[in-house]
Amino acid sequence: MMRSMYSGVSGLKVHQTKMDVIGNNIANVNTVGFKSSSVTFSDILYQTTAAATGPNETTGSAGINAMQIGLGSNVSSITTNISKTGGAQRTDNWSDLMIEGDGFFIVNSNGSNYFTKAGSFNVDAAGNLCTASGALVMGWQVSQDDPNQCKSDTVSPLRVMSPENMYAPPEATTNVYVSGNIDSNDTQIAFGTEGRVVNVQFYDQLGNLYSAAFTITQDEAPENTNLYAVKLRNVYDASGESVFVNKIENEDGTITYESTPITSFNFGVVTGDTDTAENVTVDVDTDTGEVTIDMEGVPLMFSASTGQFLSIGDGTAAADEKQPTSISFNLVSDGGPFVPIDVDFSSLTMYSQSGTTSLESTKGSLENGYGAGCAVGNMSGISIDKNGKIYGTYDNGNQKLLGEIVVATFANPAGLESVGNNMYAMTQNSGDFDGIGVEIGTTGGKFNTGVLEMSNVDLASEFTEMITTQRGFQANSRIITTSDTLLEELINLKR
Repeated sequence: MMRSMYSGVSGLKVHQTKMDVIGNNIANVNTVGFKSSSVTFSDILYQTTAAATGPNETTGSAGINAMQIGLGSNVSSITTNISKTGGAQRTDNWSDLMIEGDGFFIVNSNGSNYFTKAGSFNVDAAGNLCTASGALVMGWQVSQDDPNQCKSDTVSPLRVMSPENMYAPPEATTNVYVSGNIDSNDTQIAFGTEGRVVNVQFYDQLGNLYSAAFTITQDEAPENTNLYAVKLRNVYDASGESVFVNKIENEDGTITYESTPITSFNFGVVTGDTDTAENVTVDVDTDTGEVTIDMEGVPLMFSASTGQFLSIGDGTAAADEKQPTSISFNLVSDGGPFVPIDVDFSSLTMYSQSGTTSLESTKGSLENGYGAGCAVGNMSGISIDKNGKIYGTYDNGNQKLLGEIVVATFANPAGLESVGNNMYAMTQNSGDFDGIGVEIGTTGGKFNTGVLEMSNVDLASEFTEMITTQRGFQANSRIITTSDTLLEELINLKR
């Protein structure tokens, strides 16, 4: 009777433990990334009252099984259902991530690495990507050798909004192309006139925007209506002032002018890898500020029969050489921020268009748009792709890689130890973390941006387990009360 009472006590204990686990599961039914747990029992401590015997041919007796009395139950395991994925909740927040597949986010708290399925992240005052509890999200940094790739190395905090990431550096323009149509019947483009102007905009290495005024007129030989010449008239800064002229206000109220440090430019034909641009000097009238550029125009040749553009120059290049289609232009400034610009004229045509010429320029290469350049850009947004790469977008149109979120995988993820705040710690039975992590794509998974993984608690299952646990607790309590009644009857025997 005493054994049965203590068996009942052990039954109460294990069912209480199971109820505690169920209660914790239900309490976290809406906890982001929470993984439910389940409890299993085992029997323990059998008392053998008679040992088993085998058959005896001599005595003719049969074998007898052992007689044992169990002494109750024990908690065999509390297992975390770590591999079961919870439901997806859409948030549309760029910093919310859900792991589709194996792996854990790597976070660092108080100098130690932990692991989590909860991808509810934000940015702290220092620009670090972090969890709501203040743990730093870890990943790979951008390679110094290739800014478009991240270096596979020991994980470190992802400081996505650091001061250097808040802006994108400017880029100088290296390619421009002029497009449109030149009409030989246009009187404004005839030989001896000022010609038609096309403004070629470009950036220097500091991000300053300039506009170079090119003029196109018919060539000197009037019989060659398919030959034109392009010259530079002036170059203006963003405020519309010539880059060649400084305006001086004198003490007596008069205004005079002087040349800036930019006193010449290079202008000429680009043939293959050869730049034959000539240096042209700019003169400034100190009284009027008028800019004078004495230069010969660079020829533009078109087909007299089709109107298609043929080449820069007079078309006398060798037959085995590619006809040049670009002019190299560069402002000359000692230590200045300017770089050579390739101005491509190959998309021009010479069709009759009622005496109207239309010209425009576009920054970037005609083939792929590269080399357009840009001004300095301020961060306007952050995004994370399915592979975990974090990109900053800037108001100058640029995009910049800021880092990469990687994941940790374990041989036995159920062996991780929960430490609270949706975090797990590595144990001897979980497998090791190498400190580097892996790209999520190598695990066959991906990140889902703007979505959170919710708890994987199944309420229907938990309530069913709650009912069976309650009945088990009641049954074990009856063992104790019934054993107590038997003891009471035994004591009453002396009456």
